[in-house]
Amino acid sequence: MDEPKSLDSLFKEKLFRIPDYQRGYAWGREQLEAFWEDLINLPDRRSHYTGVLTLNEIPAADVKQDDKEFWLVDDHSYKLYHIVDGQQRLTTFTLFLQAFIELLRSLRENEDQADDLIYLTDTLSIADVESKFLFKVKPAGEAFRTYKFGYTVDNPSYEYLRYRILGEAGGGTVFETFYTLNLSNGKRYFKEQLRAWHEEEGISGLQGIYRTLTKRFLFNEYIIKDEFDVFVAFETMNNRGKRLSDLELLKNRLIYLTTIYTDAELDPAERRDLRNSINDAWKEVYFQLGRNKLKPLNDDEFLRAHWMMYFKFSRQTGRDYIKFLLEEQFAPQRVHRKISQPVELEEAEEQTTDADLEADDENGLDEVESSVPKKVAELGPDEIRDYVKSLKASSVHWFSTFYPEMSDELTREEIEWIQRLNRLGVAYFRPLLMAILKKRYDPGQRVVAFKEIERFLFVVFRLTQARSNYRSSEFSNAVRAIDRDDMDLAELKERLREGMSFTFTDEGHFANDDFCLLLQKKFEKRQGYYDWSGLRYFLYEYELKLLSSSRQNKVDWEDLLKTPKDTISIEHIYPQSETVEWRQAFKSIREEERDAYRNSLGNLLLLSSAINSSLQNHSFAKKKEPKDNRDGSKLRNGYRDGSHSEIEVARCEEWGPDEIRERGMRLIRFMEKRWDICFADDQAREKMLFIGSVDGEEPDGVASE
Repeated sequence: MDEPKSLDSLFKEKLFRIPDYQRGYAWGREQLEAFWEDLINLPDRRSHYTGVLTLNEIPAADVKQDDKEFWLVDDHSYKLYHIVDGQQRLTTFTLFLQAFIELLRSLRENEDQADDLIYLTDTLSIADVESKFLFKVKPAGEAFRTYKFGYTVDNPSYEYLRYRILGEAGGGTVFETFYTLNLSNGKRYFKEQLRAWHEEEGISGLQGIYRTLTKRFLFNEYIIKDEFDVFVAFETMNNRGKRLSDLELLKNRLIYLTTIYTDAELDPAERRDLRNSINDAWKEVYFQLGRNKLKPLNDDEFLRAHWMMYFKFSRQTGRDYIKFLLEEQFAPQRVHRKISQPVELEEAEEQTTDADLEADDENGLDEVESSVPKKVAELGPDEIRDYVKSLKASSVHWFSTFYPEMSDELTREEIEWIQRLNRLGVAYFRPLLMAILKKRYDPGQRVVAFKEIERFLFVVFRLTQARSNYRSSEFSNAVRAIDRDDMDLAELKERLREGMSFTFTDEGHFANDDFCLLLQKKFEKRQGYYDWSGLRYFLYEYELKLLSSSRQNKVDWEDLLKTPKDTISIEHIYPQSETVEWRQAFKSIREEERDAYRNSLGNLLLLSSAINSSLQNHSFAKKKEPKDNRDGSKLRNGYRDGSHSEIEVARCEEWGPDEIRERGMRLIRFMEKRWDICFADDQAREKMLFIGSVDGEEPDGVASE
């Protein structure tokens, strides 16, 4: 390995490409800040060691005549390299340099000037900087840019870097992903830092930063000659620093496997086609996982879910799926497994009993003698092709399980039921949703399945104290069974119903003892239904029921979530802190019993927005009406112009124990109808309110007159 080289030296007569097996740009704020601080804090006459840049030289003969690199490589003035390790740092350098150039262009003194007339120093124009580090322009014929650094055309970030970061014209529609968001954020970060730096230090400050970065940030350059080593090196090198995701490791492994088949097993055209299939699959996967770029989906969660569907389910946690994929299913040994030669060794013979000898007869030399040397390809190219096709297709449906409203393929009813499942908490059922969507059942059949899953989740995990992994193995194994047509949706429905049978009595009534015990503990802690994990979902479903008979817009589910300021969106109508007016309304209830009324189901109300939390302990009459500021602007809504649930409550003339009981019973009956459960009688229903007796006597805490 030579002495460390500056970027000035590294970019001489070299073209760098990030190959298809590499991940996208993964640096975030922490890494960008460290890069910037290293740059501006480097003492004079000191250098900054940036790390090893590992490259794989691409033979000139492998550069095709229609490649944009050909005109530079053909005359032997440039060499083309794939980056095995160091792409994150070189990408950051490129983002920084483009931000630097764009800042210079934006300065008032440079407005409307061509790049070759905008000078960083007396002799260095930004056109010179672009030519040295960013791109060369083919001088004759049809002019085009050849980038000094960039992605290969198979990489999902290829077009985004060219058209959105480096400003090449004519990009048209360019797909964005989580990785392209990182590119955009990196450029934006450096633009803002450089703008502030220029305001403080002037043009001389920019000149100093440029010299520091290009001449005093040093790399050790290491060039790998043998292509076989590249994939092994990539896995090894990227197990440090910001860890590669399992999905990224797997892509590298599959591409590597395409290189070790013989030509008899995979001719050159088939080899290229298989590699293209892998790249196409990962391009789609990365697009889907990063499609909602502000909330990208986790690589490894998707890979594990697909593994469960395609291969097997394991109760083990952790990284068992990637160990199976890399060490068993897609291990290089399965392409060409060499069986070791049998070798006779002199061994001590342990004294054995007759019983041991009989066992030895069954496990003797037969197995050894059958071990003849051979070389066999266990893993065929078609297995890899089938796997990546499934992975590609599944990524679309995996995304739809999170963001069904962004799907072009789902019906409105399917979207609504998947949204319900996400609001409720889909638990371990998400892979099963993916499998159901992937099978292309009739939409009506899928809706029936989604309804059954939703009912199971609500009844089993919200109305009882079942463990979070209850029946998880059964329904996780069902993922593979659905995908392989070993189970249909009718059988799935039967299993779901059988799985919740413990929640019903022999007479078919809901066995509410578990739910009562769960709530009793919460009432003892003076929280009651307010602390029930199913409350927001339950009240939102009640809101949707009221909406179905109204033309008004529904409340947005986002309004019900806790805000960063921890503003909740469930209101105690009878407030937790009493005023004189509220004390008068509940004078018939003993003081020690009033918490039960406050936290009973009928007293808890879904609000239309966080601003309604300002209702606090106002009287019921004031809560019903909106409140304005002195300037006439609205301070908060009132129940009368709130959610459908609020409007329903606002129809009451007053609010006291009877209203809480009446509304609570109405909500319990809604629960029965909505989730197809049935309490034994009104006594069982009243028991669920925790505010009165169930024997027809006076409610707890009510004083006889």
